[in-house]
Amino acid sequence: MTEQSEVIRQQTGEANSMGSVQIVTTILAAAITAVAVWLAVRAVLKMVAVIRLGQPAPERFSDRVARARTMLVETAGHTRMLKWGVVGAAHWFVMVGFVVLSLLVLEAYFEVGTTDGGLPIIGHWTIFGLVTEIIGVLSLVGILVLMAIRLRNRPTRPGGRSRFTGSTMWQGYFVEWIVLLVLIFGFVIRGFKVATDHFEFPFWATPVSHAVGVVLPDWADGVSVAAAIKIIISMTWLIVISLNVTMGVAWHRFLAFPNIFFKREPVKPAGSGLGALRPMTSQGKPLDFEEADPEKDQFGVAHVEQFTWKGLLDFSTCTECGRCQSQCPAWNTGKPLSPKLLILSLRDHAYAKAPYLLAGGGKDLTGEEKATQAQLAHLDVLALAEADKPLIGTAEEGGVIDPDVLWSCTTCGACVEQCPVDIEHVDHIVDMRRYQVLIESSFPSEAGVMLRNLENKGNPWGAPQNTREDWTKGLDFEVPRVGEVDDFEYLFWVGCAGAFEDRAKKTTRAVATLLNEAGVKFAILGEGETCSGDPARRIGNEFVFQMLAQQNVETLNEAFEGREKAKRKIVATCPHCFNTLGNEYGQLGGEFEVVHHTQLLAHLVSTGKLTPVQPVDGGVTYHDPCYLGRHNRVFAAPREVLGDAIAGDLTEMPRNSERSFCCGAGGARMWMEEKIGKRINVDRVEEAMATGAKTVAVGCPFCSTMLSDGVNGKGAGEQVEVIDVATVLLRSVKPEQPQGGKETAPIGG
Repeated sequence: MTEQSEVIRQQTGEANSMGSVQIVTTILAAAITAVAVWLAVRAVLKMVAVIRLGQPAPERFSDRVARARTMLVETAGHTRMLKWGVVGAAHWFVMVGFVVLSLLVLEAYFEVGTTDGGLPIIGHWTIFGLVTEIIGVLSLVGILVLMAIRLRNRPTRPGGRSRFTGSTMWQGYFVEWIVLLVLIFGFVIRGFKVATDHFEFPFWATPVSHAVGVVLPDWADGVSVAAAIKIIISMTWLIVISLNVTMGVAWHRFLAFPNIFFKREPVKPAGSGLGALRPMTSQGKPLDFEEADPEKDQFGVAHVEQFTWKGLLDFSTCTECGRCQSQCPAWNTGKPLSPKLLILSLRDHAYAKAPYLLAGGGKDLTGEEKATQAQLAHLDVLALAEADKPLIGTAEEGGVIDPDVLWSCTTCGACVEQCPVDIEHVDHIVDMRRYQVLIESSFPSEAGVMLRNLENKGNPWGAPQNTREDWTKGLDFEVPRVGEVDDFEYLFWVGCAGAFEDRAKKTTRAVATLLNEAGVKFAILGEGETCSGDPARRIGNEFVFQMLAQQNVETLNEAFEGREKAKRKIVATCPHCFNTLGNEYGQLGGEFEVVHHTQLLAHLVSTGKLTPVQPVDGGVTYHDPCYLGRHNRVFAAPREVLGDAIAGDLTEMPRNSERSFCCGAGGARMWMEEKIGKRINVDRVEEAMATGAKTVAVGCPFCSTMLSDGVNGKGAGEQVEVIDVATVLLRSVKPEQPQGGKETAPIGG
């Protein structure tokens, strides 16, 4: 045997031998791992038990291939997070690091007992060393960036509200430091292998590990000690999160995958803003009001366990990142609503109430306790106290969600758009509203007038039905009615605002004029049209919505009798009607092809049927309506129309497109007083005026009213004009058209 072979044999024997240090580190690693795994299994079983308390949601299991594809795209592609630039990229590297470098945590179990231990098979491949080195470095940079961002945006920093306000900050710091330390000790282990000449990878593949090895001593037990510390750090993390099942900042690493998989509409683009609301359900089935019984059927959500299991999964998955909060118009104008804090309140309440529910407790639909005294006898007093809390109630009443929080929501969808784990805030808010309206009759008093008008007059303003066609008076062409003509391509859905509200009537006339100019065959329902039901549904009155919707579906089906869906075309000027007819009437048997008027006008201009001849000057900025943009992804069409009409560049507001700021009218807020904080429309008007544009173009009658009121409130009515995209185009196509005088007040305004 040569001297060199003897040295190698001795080194190998030393490396493979288990000294006292290796015995201790192995025992420590095994012990803490056993405790962590036991606690983790217990925590997972508890979370599953809590989530299963929710109501059925059978539709969540449809189209599993599309769901799996969407989940992979959103997670691996980070489609939501990357919209946030640097923070998205940093988070992607940390996510990839967590997944891939978990193999290095596993490898540490082979390293605690021997200095040259490694993963079986792949652990000695150079490509494995190269990939893990690169990911380790990028993850290290990523976590340092995320830590800096969290510190820069800490709630206690001077000036402005933070998206982390209300988040459990110690948990965020804890998770970030754990990630940082695990990454550091990964390089320390490799460094000790380099220092003791037991590292299998070449310098070119692992330069950072070799650099660390240069500064570390030749300590034979260094690998085992560092590996044990890495395992202890990792298992400490697992123990802490297992003892805190509501620690979403950590648990989202596992729960995000199923939460995205079970999202409501997996085929929609990432960040769809929802569009349609979930139909009102009881035991997983859509509620039929003709047969529904409040003593047998669930009307909205009165208790946390009445959310679907997907709702409870939503609450458990929240990462507390605050992206929803940072975009919420209510939060940004000093209202008590934060989508994040609402979800966290529901989460904490669900888990605090869980022992009572899992013991058989709960109220039936008549309000009677379902559990026996014996079942509840052993329960902790805190769980029983939590069970007594009303879901909706003031602080004095001990409520989980304050009524002002519930009614501040405009259902704009900004929260859903920004949530990286697909939490459906708007659905949960409306479900709680449904119970308050239908069973408790508890809602802002001023909205009661709107609901009575819908029931009695078929429109929220209470205007006489025989005045629905008054907007046609004075036009220099005849507006055809359905029934009078059969040969029409589009049914023009005028909407209540378009028929009764003075500002919106100008838009209706402009659209009709442009369609006539382009030779488009269209017809209106006239007095046969009634409210689409959007304000009723968004406020939570599903009964009135279905009453109006079923009437409209019957009328529309009769108007389109004999036509296939592709030829059942409707053009609407109101995004709320556009959304309701196109996305929600299908739930009631109404299948139509619905377009917004800006989409049709953009098509007519691009095909040469409408030709702008005189550019509109003075500068134009465009406000994206929530129900047109975020909810239905119509961003390009109105901008194309405006681009042709002004023959130049549109002046964009800082918050535009999918991050557009709400006007404040959605979610039936149009008919509720805004008594708390700054008015949302004023905030948006200030942003619009800051662009210097003389014209604020809109694509929604609600936005027109709110922004016009905001401009007038700022005393800038003579300098800034708020008009619809159609009116801008009409002024360019037919500059001889009268421009109209000063806007008059809306009906009921």
